[in-house]
Amino acid sequence: MTQYGQVTPAIVAELSAIAGEKYVIIDKDKMEDYSHDAVTGEKYVGFPDVLVLPGSAAEIAAIVKLANRERLPIIPRGAGTGYACAAVAFGGGIMVSTERLDRILEIDEANLLMVLEPGVRTSEVQKAAHDKGYLYAGEPSSGDSSFIGGNVATNAGGIKAVKYGTTRQQVLGIELVTAEGDIVTLGGKVRKDATGYSLAQLVIGSEGTLGIITKIYIKIIPRPQKVMDLLAVFPNVEASIAIVAKILQAGILPVSVEFMDNKGIRCCESYLNEKLPHSDTGNYIIVSIEGDSEEALEDQCVEIDELCSANGASFVLVADPVKIWKARKSFGEANRARSLIFSAEDIVVPVAAIAGMVKKLTELGERYQLTIHCVAHAADGNVHADILKEDVPMEEWEQKLPLLQAEIYEFVYSIGGKLSGEHGIGYKRLELMEKFTNPVELKMMRAVKKALDPNNIMNPGKIFRVN
Repeated sequence: MTQYGQVTPAIVAELSAIAGEKYVIIDKDKMEDYSHDAVTGEKYVGFPDVLVLPGSAAEIAAIVKLANRERLPIIPRGAGTGYACAAVAFGGGIMVSTERLDRILEIDEANLLMVLEPGVRTSEVQKAAHDKGYLYAGEPSSGDSSFIGGNVATNAGGIKAVKYGTTRQQVLGIELVTAEGDIVTLGGKVRKDATGYSLAQLVIGSEGTLGIITKIYIKIIPRPQKVMDLLAVFPNVEASIAIVAKILQAGILPVSVEFMDNKGIRCCESYLNEKLPHSDTGNYIIVSIEGDSEEALEDQCVEIDELCSANGASFVLVADPVKIWKARKSFGEANRARSLIFSAEDIVVPVAAIAGMVKKLTELGERYQLTIHCVAHAADGNVHADILKEDVPMEEWEQKLPLLQAEIYEFVYSIGGKLSGEHGIGYKRLELMEKFTNPVELKMMRAVKKALDPNNIMNPGKIFRVN
């Protein structure tokens, strides 16, 4: 096990000389907001010894070099909106927040890209692109509050991943402060690159364990002129999920295909205090399509309507986009309002296995007497299952949850699924990662970590343990 040094007053003074005294914080009360992410529960709270808010890549590089010299852990942090505790300090050390690196550096229309610092909010990236007539396709549900750097560090997915892919597919390059304090640009403005290993893609999704991202090059595309949203209401989960393959097999490429189970719909309805269509018994499939021709979209809508109706839909409606997407995106907050403590599972399975996965979750919830609400990015197999504590006594909750998770993931892996589709592993899922991941795969990951972070200072204790 790695032995780490201690943050001393002398080190705090050196950090102040690097970043400025006002941007170095040791007051625990002022670090309260940085002691957790979106995961709830006392076991997921941790404080760094010192919080630093640097203003440049050069300052971050100097901090990382200091941390290597003194063998101090570094915990990179964006907006703290994650569901895996990847940006929480559980063993002290230096937390490095990227919130001051918040500039849109360039909108390069000739090359159809933007250059950003990591502390820009995702919604601000989308607005800046939109105002110029373009689309940035990354759209996680946390977009109003998450940072673009955090999206890259976790390879965030979101509601447009069916057509455009996850954050990984939006990124052309990054500037990185490595775990040894060097500054390097990986990728950049080029669209193709066969020059050795794809190191930028390695860093994307590495959750701050290989370095700190300080600049990002992202793709933008001309904004589609027309968007239409359909809501298909099905009486059962099986019929809801079965329609996904039929839509794709028909040659239609939607932007989004989202599933909400009835319990989740009613929870969101209660949270928003707003009646949702056919929420009494229905399960939702929300389909979003886009293009430049209203006539072409209308033809696709008719075809989707016919497919859904022929396959058991009770209703197919042209959705109010503001209302329906507000409901879908409120899923996490609605569950938090229902139960302050809950466990957000981020399962990914083959698309055809979603119905079986939701059925299994329902059965397990009933057996363990715990409420489970489900939504899914239905066309890419990513099931979000929120397990609610509600009024279950804490001791009982702490006994039941790991047993329930073990059964969930035994089933997930038996059908070819994985532990996380977009939230990442962080600290929260470390034990599950080490239990269910192929040992050879873990060995390869550890080898990469040891090679690029020889002192094991960069976000240690996240994703997997380094032996």
